[in-house]
Amino acid sequence: MEAKSQRPNEQEGVISALNTAIEDLNLAENVSSIPQAKAVFGSVIILLALIRVCFLLFRHDLLRVHTQLGFDGQKTGSR
Repeated sequence: MEAKSQRPNEQEGVISALNTAIEDLNLAENVSSIPQAKAVFGSVIILLALIRVCFLLFRHDLLRVHTQLGFDGQKTGSR
């Protein structure tokens, strides 16, 4: 039971870490004066943003699956 209660905190930690990394890279991109570094920072920011979106979509799908399955793993609801 304890592992299930820690899972939302871990997921929020992942989102928080991704948001922090994106903010830090935005700052680094704005401060940098080297065009190649700006291009790399921009690419990594886009990659992290895509990971964040996919993580949120995956988490949403998991929640949807858990609500559709009953305790014994059988689908619930009308067909």
